[in-house]
This record gives sequence, structure tokens and C-alpha cells, in this order.
Amino acid sequence: MNHKILICDDEDTIRETLKFILGDFYSLFLVNSVEQALYTLENNTDIQITLLDIKMPKGKKLDALKEIKSRFPHIKIIMITGYRSVETAAEASRLGAVGYIVKPFKAEEILETVRKVTVLPS
Repeated sequence: MNHKILICDDEDTIRETLKFILGDFYSLFLVNSVEQALYTLENNTDIQITLLDIKMPKGKKLDALKEIKSRFPHIKIIMITGYRSVETAAEASRLGAVGYIVKPFKAEEILETVRKVTVLPS
């Protein structure tokens, strides 16, 4: 099964790096805003996973996570952040995130985290 993944990050280099790491294994959708993410999820109902920057423009930490989970509760979300914070990771988990990756990340870390999520029951 070819899982479909939405990558939502406002940094071009992060999106391109994730595309390079995951592109051979998954079908990818790359967007740079929460609005584009919501539009993409509405129009591609078979996306199973979203890699989401924790702090997107026009919002506070975790606002995008709350919005996506409220509208698409079946989506598995892995948060990406530049800041290591136990409190934020715990809050993201409480809000429904299934993973948490800190920048800068290694290719193996991304692949391992996504592989774990693709085998989680829905």
C-alpha cells in the first residue's frame, strides 16, 4: 500500500528535505500554509499522515494541530519543531499527535517515525 502523506511546513528547505527523504517510499503533498493543508485534506480524502510544523504563520503553537484534528480526526499527525520541549510534546500528544520530531533531524529518524505511524491501527 502506498501511503499518502501531507507535509505542511512554511520553510521551503524543510519541505524539500522531507520530499527527498520520503519521496521514494510515499506519495507526497507539499504545502506551506495551514489553509493549503486544509484544502488538500478536503480534496484528498485518502491522505493518512500529516507532517506538520508546530509553529505555522498566523497562529500560535499547536493551533494548526487543533484545527486539522477537529476537522479530520482520522489523520495521523507527526509534529515537527525546532525546539525541544517536553511540555509542548506532551500537549501535542494530548491533542492527538502521534509523533514529534525535532529539527535538525536525520533521514533515519524521519523514516523510522513515519514507518511506525503507518503500521498503527486507524
